[in-house]
Amino acid sequence: MMPPSVAYLNLELRLPGNDSLKGKRGILKSLIARLRHEFNVSVAEVEAHDTWQRAVLGVTCVSASSDYAHGLLQAVANAVERWRLDCEVGAYEIEVLT
Repeated sequence: MMPPSVAYLNLELRLPGNDSLKGKRGILKSLIARLRHEFNVSVAEVEAHDTWQRAVLGVTCVSASSDYAHGLLQAVANAVERWRLDCEVGAYEIEVLT
């Protein structure tokens, strides 16, 4: 039996129209809730906590298939680009550990 794969997505977001930490929290709170609900992944803000116009999210999943885990996190990054017109997806990186 193969051990499960753990995959991690580091997703940088730019929030160009945002002008406060309260506004940033509102954007991230709804985005994180939707990602958790739609993709069944774990999500947290991992960097740039005090920066108004930048956020970095860490997204993780566990799967029996490393290909599935990678594809799921790619779908998460693509969904954020489609869903949030007030966010710009910057650099992102997916790492799969087996």
